[in-house]
Amino acid sequence: MRFRKINLRSISLFLTMACMTSSITSGQSTYQSPPVEIVDIIDIKPEPAISFSPDSNWMLLVDRDSMPDIADVARRMVALAGNRIDPVANGAFRTDFNRGISLRPRDGRNAIRIPLQDPSRVGTVSWSHDSKSFVYTLVTDNGTELWWAATDNPSKPIRLTDRLNTVLQSFDWMPDGRRVLCCLVPENHGREPASPNAPAGPNIQESYGNTSPTRTYQDLLTNAHDEALFEYFATTQLAILEPGKPDIKIGEPAMIDSVVCSPDGMHLLMTKLLKPFSYLLTSSSFPKQVDVVGLDGRNIYHVVDIPMEENIPIEGVRTGRRSVQWRPGHPATLVWTEALDEGDPRKKVPHRDQLKTIDSPFNDPARDLVRIEHRYAGISFFPNPNLMMTTEMDRDRRWVRSLLHDASSTQSTPKIMVDRSMRDRYGDPGRILTKPDSTGYSIAQQSGPWVWLVGQGATSNGNLPFLDRKNIETLQIERLWRCSSGFLESVVSVLPNMDNIDIDGSHPKIITRRESPSQPPNYFLRDLSTASEVALTDFQDPTPQLRGIRKKIVKYQRADGVPLSATLYLPADYVEGTRLPLIVWAYPLEFNDASTAGQISANPSEFTRIGGISHLALLTQGFAIMDEATMPVIGDPETMNDTFVEQIVGAAKAAIDHAVSLGVADGNRVGVGGHSYGAFMTANLLAHCDLFKAGVARSGAYNRTLTPFGFQSERRPIWEAKEIYSNISPFMHADKIKTPILLIHGENDNNPGTFPIQSQRMFQAVKGNGGTTRLVMLPHESHGYRARQSVLHTQAEMVAWFNKYVKGATNVSSR
Repeated sequence: MRFRKINLRSISLFLTMACMTSSITSGQSTYQSPPVEIVDIIDIKPEPAISFSPDSNWMLLVDRDSMPDIADVARRMVALAGNRIDPVANGAFRTDFNRGISLRPRDGRNAIRIPLQDPSRVGTVSWSHDSKSFVYTLVTDNGTELWWAATDNPSKPIRLTDRLNTVLQSFDWMPDGRRVLCCLVPENHGREPASPNAPAGPNIQESYGNTSPTRTYQDLLTNAHDEALFEYFATTQLAILEPGKPDIKIGEPAMIDSVVCSPDGMHLLMTKLLKPFSYLLTSSSFPKQVDVVGLDGRNIYHVVDIPMEENIPIEGVRTGRRSVQWRPGHPATLVWTEALDEGDPRKKVPHRDQLKTIDSPFNDPARDLVRIEHRYAGISFFPNPNLMMTTEMDRDRRWVRSLLHDASSTQSTPKIMVDRSMRDRYGDPGRILTKPDSTGYSIAQQSGPWVWLVGQGATSNGNLPFLDRKNIETLQIERLWRCSSGFLESVVSVLPNMDNIDIDGSHPKIITRRESPSQPPNYFLRDLSTASEVALTDFQDPTPQLRGIRKKIVKYQRADGVPLSATLYLPADYVEGTRLPLIVWAYPLEFNDASTAGQISANPSEFTRIGGISHLALLTQGFAIMDEATMPVIGDPETMNDTFVEQIVGAAKAAIDHAVSLGVADGNRVGVGGHSYGAFMTANLLAHCDLFKAGVARSGAYNRTLTPFGFQSERRPIWEAKEIYSNISPFMHADKIKTPILLIHGENDNNPGTFPIQSQRMFQAVKGNGGTTRLVMLPHESHGYRARQSVLHTQAEMVAWFNKYVKGATNVSSR
């Protein structure tokens, strides 16, 4: 193979030559840029992110970057046990940062700028639950600092520490709302372990008959030096920090995975990682020890020892106590769940899980609370400490149910709050709004017997978000407000009763976020009792050149009668009656039945914006786009993939036929694309049909033998479905792929299953069988691409590929 280094200024010349050459080329290219109209759109700086205080009286405006530079993405990163660690920051590796913070009253217009060092790299921002203060992290060249600021004196923030460690555990507020519980880099921690000049011996793994099906993961430990590095970065000193007070250090340094303070502020629920480590699992599956400790570090109650989580059935759970947490409204009461089916979803049992509880001082045996028919999926709490709502999931039916229990009475019948298909968007009743209680724990926001419900409001014409209230005594539901057609307006918060004239809660004041295809998102204060509103922000349209873009939801059917939909986009300069080259962009989803598969998920009233690696940038180049074209895979969850190929081919044909019938698309100039599972779909379509002229597959997996214990919603391991794994692996059909396919992948992809080698081997397979293909590996990028240089290069590649093979196709339809 001849090596040629390409270094051309002109993107058009570079990509035209690369696409037209008939020889095989390889090498490293300089980053390229797409047409200037795309660069101008992609480079637009986003509006500030808004964070309201828990009482909704204050707003933090957080300045964001549009994209980081490749130098930020290329900083040293240490990948260990499924974690990506910034060794300088002693925290999770991040590729982008916030650049500034301003504080302003909700009803005011004058914002106070928080003084930060320049250039600033702001990480996490968090409000205290009493709304009197907030904290934020600053990443410096020496580590991570934690700063505290009061709303009554924001121009004088106080640095709490310059040794914050967030590798495993983030910081949390103490119940008093002033102090912060966090992990620090231990004093005298020393330098990180040096890499040995030569290995001490081979790296060995072994197994002695234990059944341990394991999904594929990236960034795993591989040797003794990795183990030493992980222990070094994961070992922290637990501490309580308070402005103007000395640090309170708790216990000895340890690998603290999580720690949460009890509502009474006197007990800590602490989880520590233990050895031995695993070379096949991430740190979330390492052995753990869970204890209740005092603020002096003394062990009060041993909760559970958790072994290595390696013998768990596919889609199952471990046995023993899990999901251990404090119970709001009680000084120091633990609640957890335990499997009654040995964690195996295939076993037939009347109840799969059971909730248990125990009170401080933890001397009495744990008490049974509730038995749960299906798999436990979460718990919610209410101002009445005896009320709790459990959520369970039936994996076979893809069904979710939430039940309201009164723990004060063992004879009471639980009330059904939610009972629906997980995929039923139209039947989603919304989620209960929550608020922090006086100790910072999340409970339902309630007015008398009423709780607030906010939902997306999916309809056959798109989303119309709503605010309902539900009486938890009678289960009566009342609609209080709904978004107007033509807008996308969602409820951010319902103001507390003290800020509402309408005390009974039927006409509250609410904060909403509203946008439309021509109006950027802004925030409003609505008074439902007077039907009035006040604008809280006034962000302007950053890309007026996009306002001419047309979009609408289109509905059609697959040949088997399954209803389908997509959002059809047409360029701003579209001339009626013109047939354009078409791009179908999609991501397959699994459904149990056709009725839910056909429900609309698109939002035609969203503000049209194009950013990052969005394929919508192709609108500026004269393409029509069928976006989020539904590709449902319908059937029994155990066997639906048996007809995966037939179902996506049928959906793709239906999408193209409908666009052609509308008179906007040329059926002989159609391309297809997708990201991740959408890339898997793209490669399969090119292998099994002749509907497309070209495809773009980003960050995909193409050989399912490399994910042998299941993928996406596939439950069977390969040894139970060898033929299916082979049939739906486009790698196995690479000899059939003669349609040009562009493969793009981040070299550091850490998404389970989509190893970079998937695209590399797919490229080799297509090339080796005489296909037309191009492989672009983006340095330092993960599953999505963040650096400005990588984003622009990805856009340039997609434009050039579709221009040449779709727009430039010669057999243009005469229809």
